[in-house]
Amino acid sequence: MAWGEAGAWVDGALNSDLYQQLLDDAGAAPARNARRKKVVPPTEMPWEMARQGLLKHLLNEAMNTRMETVDAYMQIIPPGSRSGKHRHLAEECLYVLEGRGYDLHQDCVVEITDDFHWTPEDEVKRFDWEAGDVIYVPPNTIHQHFNADPARPARLISAINRIFKQCGLNDLEQIEDAPEFRSGLDLTPARVRAYLRGETPAGG
Repeated sequence: MAWGEAGAWVDGALNSDLYQQLLDDAGAAPARNARRKKVVPPTEMPWEMARQGLLKHLLNEAMNTRMETVDAYMQIIPPGSRSGKHRHLAEECLYVLEGRGYDLHQDCVVEITDDFHWTPEDEVKRFDWEAGDVIYVPPNTIHQHFNADPARPARLISAINRIFKQCGLNDLEQIEDAPEFRSGLDLTPARVRAYLRGETPAGG
């Protein structure tokens, strides 16, 4: 009968106000959001010399902004250089602010059973881009950005949905580091300008 499992489900003395916490969080959201920024000046956008390359974070879960679902950064690729090579489950789009270059994309065959398997396909596809273009990176694609101009930097704006991470699908793998990557390197405007000129700044 429907109540036959009563001997099991009535067990346990643990109590918790989890639903009330949801109500409290919803009620506190307007005041909390009022303290979060809708406008972020450049001085509050952190630099990072990441394994993926030279980044200036525009929106990130760790920043005090109103954005709930999207992370975005500006990537600067010095003259004749390239980004790192990585793969992630979430799709990505990049707007080319300035410069010209190309992407190399390698699709992966994915199998999800009790765990997650992916195998790169043999074909590597090239996609040329220039200022004003939008680059689309499909889910789970190995990709890398190349600056084809030996004299000028390229700048890209990357946007990616952070919901994948919140759903437990933060499948991010760095396959190759950007040439400029140095662990623990602090970026300053002077150092960034040196990279823009195609120079390796002091300490870089």
